[in-house]
Amino acid sequence: MNYYHTDKTAAMVSIAMRDVTKRFGSVTALDSLDLSVHSGEIYGFLGPNGAGKSTAINVLLDFVRPTSGQATVLGYDSQTDSTEIRARTGVLPDGYQLYSRLTGREHLEYSIASRAASDDPDAILERVGIAEAADRRAGGYSKGMAQRLALGMALVGDPELLILDEPSTGLDPAGAREMRTIIEEEAARGATVFFSSHILGQVEAVCDRVGILREGSLIAEDTIDGLKASIDSRSTIEVTVENAPTEIEREIRPIHGVSSVELSDSTLTIDTTDDAKMTVLQAIESAGATVKNVQTDDSSLEELFVAYTSDESEVAQ
Repeated sequence: MNYYHTDKTAAMVSIAMRDVTKRFGSVTALDSLDLSVHSGEIYGFLGPNGAGKSTAINVLLDFVRPTSGQATVLGYDSQTDSTEIRARTGVLPDGYQLYSRLTGREHLEYSIASRAASDDPDAILERVGIAEAADRRAGGYSKGMAQRLALGMALVGDPELLILDEPSTGLDPAGAREMRTIIEEEAARGATVFFSSHILGQVEAVCDRVGILREGSLIAEDTIDGLKASIDSRSTIEVTVENAPTEIEREIRPIHGVSSVELSDSTLTIDTTDDAKMTVLQAIESAGATVKNVQTDDSSLEELFVAYTSDESEVAQ
């Protein structure tokens, strides 16, 4: 993906947090957090439960004040200019509560009026996939329908910035795909999208960059490919062979980077580092086997996430 979906320059920053610390009594939720989100990009904010993701979002929106440090959103100070920020930002909070007696359309009409926008509520309801429930009271909505409505309210007025906290909560796979499409459409029109998620596949599918939060600090920030390159990325390769000698496993196992080899029927399954793949294939052919097909299962974002957030992780920030 392109980091910048508009003609804005890399110097433009939609979100900036500088040395932000937030303590709740003896608990440190954010610890000297530094974070920058470029204008026009889709930024995924990852971290285990309790890492501080929601606290960081609440600081940006001035729902909580930092103990120290500074945050700016769209060039405005998060504390002194919160009104200007909220006028330009669409927000989907985690666990948003709807008004049970209002219909879906009435929720949208209220949001449109409060933003002095000119959106068509029915068009938004159609876009988020609940047009058929426009006149039903939100108290009867399923969790997924409520999430779709809350997203629709965040889209009102074509905001410059979308902040989405766990946007896929309650959505089935089809709904999650539709959510990704909307996120990409918003970025394509020039909006910046900042969203937290624990569903790693969602992040990998749409994000330009990813930041990983652990114990209130940003421990990694890069593209998905960049994160993979920064750790000892491993792959499982499945090699279909003909005429494999019985000792072929013994030929491959000593190769540096190979951690396991298994031959089943005519398929070799090999766990190896990325830089050893070619050596492995050359060794297979040198042993007298014929390579018919190769399939690779690269490190997933989930594996990267565990690598960065586990106690054993020694990856530098």
